[in-house]
Amino acid sequence: MKKILFLCVALCAVITGFAQKNDPTTLTKLGDQSPDFSFEIEKGKTVNLSQFKGKLILINLFATWCPPCNTELPLVQTQIWDKYKENNNFAFFVFGREEGWDKLIPYKTKKGFTFPILPDLNREVFGKFATQSIPRNVLIDETGKIIYQSIGYEPAEFKSMVALIDQKLKSIAQTK
Repeated sequence: MKKILFLCVALCAVITGFAQKNDPTTLTKLGDQSPDFSFEIEKGKTVNLSQFKGKLILINLFATWCPPCNTELPLVQTQIWDKYKENNNFAFFVFGREEGWDKLIPYKTKKGFTFPILPDLNREVFGKFATQSIPRNVLIDETGKIIYQSIGYEPAEFKSMVALIDQKLKSIAQTK
């Protein structure tokens, strides 16, 4: 069963990687080092992505008004955040494209999300990865390389991303 799951995850990663070779809106490629950038982790406190090197990092790029984003984020809460939030080898950041704290804090409260939802008011984070289209997920391994990217929400793709996160976190734990 594990071999079948691994093959499915690998096949999805290859298909995603192939599709993105032809996608002019995606600025990064699988295997690239992730761009480093600073962002507000909470009001008034700025950090750099490079501070999280050594962890598996998931970045979700969304907007509060986006229907596919609003379908995906409740699944992110239950299938990713609730499962891995206590894992010291995992970091997760959701960036609201063109949205500030004034919109994101009430949105997060209304939806009952407990994961970090952070502002990207001027597309500074989004612009490191893409020119358009949300939601997007970017998975960065412990060395800083992009190992997975997705555009939009599709149940099978989401399931394969969750399986890859699980596989990578088990692998990281075994090497420490």
